[in-house]
Amino acid sequence: MRSTFHTATTVTAALAAITLLASCSGGDAEGEGSNGAASGTYTWWDPYPQHEGDSDWENRVQTCGEEAGVTIERTAYDTTALTNQTILAAQEGNSPDVVLLDNPAVSTLSESGLLSTVDELGFDTSAVDPNLVAAGELDGETYGIPIGANTLALYYNEDVLEEAGVDPASVTDWASLTSALEEIEASGNGGMTFAGIGTEEGSFQFLPWFWGSGADLTELDSPEAVEALELWKGWVDEGLVPNTVINNSQNTTWEEFLTGDFGFVENGTWQVNSAADADFATGVIEIPAKDGGVAPAPTGGEFIVAPMQEDVERYDVTREIVECMTTPEGFVETANTFAYYIPPTEEGQDALLEENEDLETWVSAVQEAKGRTSDNLGTDYPVISEELWTAVQNALSGAATPQEALEEAQANVEAELG
Repeated sequence: MRSTFHTATTVTAALAAITLLASCSGGDAEGEGSNGAASGTYTWWDPYPQHEGDSDWENRVQTCGEEAGVTIERTAYDTTALTNQTILAAQEGNSPDVVLLDNPAVSTLSESGLLSTVDELGFDTSAVDPNLVAAGELDGETYGIPIGANTLALYYNEDVLEEAGVDPASVTDWASLTSALEEIEASGNGGMTFAGIGTEEGSFQFLPWFWGSGADLTELDSPEAVEALELWKGWVDEGLVPNTVINNSQNTTWEEFLTGDFGFVENGTWQVNSAADADFATGVIEIPAKDGGVAPAPTGGEFIVAPMQEDVERYDVTREIVECMTTPEGFVETANTFAYYIPPTEEGQDALLEENEDLETWVSAVQEAKGRTSDNLGTDYPVISEELWTAVQNALSGAATPQEALEEAQANVEAELG
């Protein structure tokens, strides 16, 4: 499974970049909207260009069209181009009927008035886990339904932990995790690796520790936030994680873990199959909060949304298509197609676990997870995130102390957002 991210640059620059996008986007929005209505064609855009042709995903989408009595014209863009193209299409009056958007992008389009609310479409989202649907909420309205979610946890190498005498069940808070890393390092292996790269992936990986400290994204320089960054910096200084973490993406950090030289790696649901195929036995535990319990990890994954249409009669069929994709069976099918999205409802999660009980830790992690734009952050999130990953970079590189780095980040956020 791929992990889905939406960069701060894309979110904040989307509206300003429309002219440029018209000349360089990956598809032609002209004629894909209202022109298809008379012929019974409904347009569907998603960020899965790897699932083309006769793929399981393509067939699923087409089946939902058949059940609604229409033909679906599906177009796939990469994640960045999809958001920009959707904005451009709205400006031209050619919005697609259905879009699957990376969850942080939902607030961008809803704040611009481009999306229908679930109430307007007549959907009941009460069965969806509140922590997951929150990523699609803004100012008391909900603008889509998550088709599933992925998140982060700690994979571990059973051989490395056994050699160090570490029981993964003993890792319940930051202190016990640090002790485990010290024991692993003393046994001759690397304690842990993670992605601290200066992009959204860096913020994504830091957020479980940030939130697990009790910090809030509206106050980047709180004592709790500083403590979280001091934790990461301390691990680097003590050699419990490699210096490469400052440049690691989630892919490169996974490659480090697959060498067999590390006890733990922070990574996501999308590595489940790769972990099963590793040359060593692996396990997974949830990321601990500072004083015990589970730290909220950020959610990845898409929302199914319905852009506003001039022809409101189209919504009846759109509703049928969305309903087809969001049944308990549909959620499980999506989870298996993308190996693995965790369904966003308890019924879907239970059905998934009946098929694969090994995903129990991931289901639990998703239940504890949190949307990056939750807390009504909306389009403020990209600004905050960029300052957060910059602070992480400055602290890990030694350019500033964690306190200094986060104070500068907070000052920059306040200057930009007011």
